[in-house]
Amino acid sequence: MSFESELQSKLQKIKLFITDIDGVLTDGRIIFGNYGDELKFFDVHDGFGLVMLRRMGFKTIIITAKKSRINVKRAKEVQAVKLYQNAKDKLKVFEKVLKQFRVEPQEVCFIGDDLMDIPVLKRVGFAVAVQNAVQEVKGLAHYVTQKNGGRGAVREVVDMILRAQDKWAEATVNYFR
Repeated sequence: MSFESELQSKLQKIKLFITDIDGVLTDGRIIFGNYGDELKFFDVHDGFGLVMLRRMGFKTIIITAKKSRINVKRAKEVQAVKLYQNAKDKLKVFEKVLKQFRVEPQEVCFIGDDLMDIPVLKRVGFAVAVQNAVQEVKGLAHYVTQKNGGRGAVREVVDMILRAQDKWAEATVNYFR
């Protein structure tokens, strides 16, 4: 089986989409203001991609090791079904998600960027590393995005899934009138 057909096969099975925040939905930088407020930059294309997935019936989940009010706000904006914060053991959370949403590991896409993502990347059907991920993560991924985290990497993968499952036209029909 060629790389392209193997990739297509993995994408066609996806029902649940999980992403990290820092380094994936953001570029990994965190800005602290004078009063302790925290700022992060999110890409609108990534956000809209997650909304499109939800509209097409996919479950979208965020698992992050950091806890932040900004994470809660962004999860609501992108219509994530669930946000797990302060997840120091992402594999444990992942196993909980499998049971809660009654999906098999091969039906899950996970996008990560750093060492703490490795245990989950090893278990999912479609493991993705963003372009600026650490080398160890890239080495385990089924796919490495062309774009960096926080710069359209999530949208890149969303578009691939929608196209592989022949849902692209339906997801975008209102935009091409």
